[in-house]
Amino acid sequence: MYKYDDYDQRIVADRVRQFHDQTQRFLDGKLSEDEFLPLRLQNGLYVQRFAPMLRIAIPYGMVNSEQLRKLSDISRRYDKGYVHFTTRQNLQLNWPSLEEVPNILEELASVQMHAIQTSGNCIRNTTTDQFAGVAHDEIVDPRPWCEIIRQWSTLHPEFAFLPRKFKIAVSGSVEDRAATNVHDIGIHAHLNDNGAVRFKILAGGGLGRTPMIGSVIKESLEPEHLLSYLDAVLRVYNQYGRRDNKYKARIKILVKALTPQVFAEKVEQEWLAIKDSNAHLPEQEISRVASFFTEPAYQSLASVDLNDLALSASVPFQLWLKRNVHVHKKPGYSAVTLTLKATADAPGDASAEQLDAIAGLADKYSFGELRVSHEQNLIFADVQQNQLYELWQQLEILGLATPNQGLLTDMICCPGGDFCALANARSIPLAEDIQRRFENIDFLHDIGELDLNISGCMNACGHHHVGHIGILGVDRKGEEYYQIQVGGASGYDTSLGKILGPSFKMEEVPDVVNKLLQTYVKERRPDERFIDTCRRIGVEPFKESVYAAA
Repeated sequence: MYKYDDYDQRIVADRVRQFHDQTQRFLDGKLSEDEFLPLRLQNGLYVQRFAPMLRIAIPYGMVNSEQLRKLSDISRRYDKGYVHFTTRQNLQLNWPSLEEVPNILEELASVQMHAIQTSGNCIRNTTTDQFAGVAHDEIVDPRPWCEIIRQWSTLHPEFAFLPRKFKIAVSGSVEDRAATNVHDIGIHAHLNDNGAVRFKILAGGGLGRTPMIGSVIKESLEPEHLLSYLDAVLRVYNQYGRRDNKYKARIKILVKALTPQVFAEKVEQEWLAIKDSNAHLPEQEISRVASFFTEPAYQSLASVDLNDLALSASVPFQLWLKRNVHVHKKPGYSAVTLTLKATADAPGDASAEQLDAIAGLADKYSFGELRVSHEQNLIFADVQQNQLYELWQQLEILGLATPNQGLLTDMICCPGGDFCALANARSIPLAEDIQRRFENIDFLHDIGELDLNISGCMNACGHHHVGHIGILGVDRKGEEYYQIQVGGASGYDTSLGKILGPSFKMEEVPDVVNKLLQTYVKERRPDERFIDTCRRIGVEPFKESVYAAA
């Protein structure tokens, strides 16, 4: 993973010193709330329902064991002993005190971490595939390109105050595991006929109040022009994006208003004027950044037949092998997902004790590194297959071996009304109700792959629009209700879910989900996933089952 040089470290240290001073001036009454607001936001500090919330950047989801131990220590000393992993591969502390946030940032800087641009109307953390670098279907490793984008976008003076927040995702595999189609900019890295890296650029995707799928604005872009082209996209957005209405300020609204073709033409015109400027990306710099993402010290191992391994062990281990262990590009290795979705645990949460233990396991089994997925899980990317059973035993003790990756209870869930001041309804209690209702692991495996996503409000932090089953918290005259939709998906074949009808009370939702599942079981064909059945038969049979008179 990328290592800071003196220049990187100085930038982060300077920002910490600045925020120490800014926070103290605010506490002393020398800065107003309005003056302090943009300063705290661009240092990742929110004011939530009950306490401040600090969002810490985990660039493209890569974190090492030393950093994880520091996060554990910070959560103990400055928070309530747990952390929350987000859908942007970041981490949140939900209970820090305002006075201590600069001290937290100083401690983060000591392990090459920060909270810069994790909030505010700027370019946020660039995300990618949690299996980047090890995926069996990888065409281009996206991590060097994510790091190049990170360095270009961090503290970029021209894009510090955009019309709205701005999110970029990069994918370089046959399967899109980064939800690139629903980002402000989506980048698909591929090889052309001559084996050279090229990028397909999409713009105008996003969820929230007006969900949209991104449109292709550049079919093939040479690597040396990546930053100049992104510059052009941001400049067009900065110039033409709405600033009079925050609900119409995202780039997706601009792309739709202009049409993708006209937007692409404006970007092309801007790009042609700057493509050979200082934004040109030299091969030397590409090679420098790529040098940080070399392979670890893999051993020469023979591949293990995981079916034979499963037959030699218990049923829980067999199920874990089936769901949580993934094909690796290197013989004798696998990637392993730790789903932070055990029943009654808030999705995406991990305790300080778990973080310390995970850090130790990463050192022992996965070269001291971990990944964070946008599904709010953790990944050991490089586990020897002959150590899988031993690792599973350790994860069982920690409560991190739930064999449900990609199943119904491996849900995406925002913090909701228990924390967020913007939420209309609670998400975490509903997630627990669904987990308890469907915790029978045999039933989950029979249902198979199914994405269930929960958002507490229209901001869609829980990605409900692209869940096979999406649940949105809504306010009905001061009461919490939940709107249900089906048919969403977030891969290269992205689709937005369709609302079934009137919303439901929280206690009704598990029954509604059960009716959806029973309809699927009734209608499915052999080896057909929930989303495939939904696309084949449409939403009407699901709607009829949900709203049929008892």
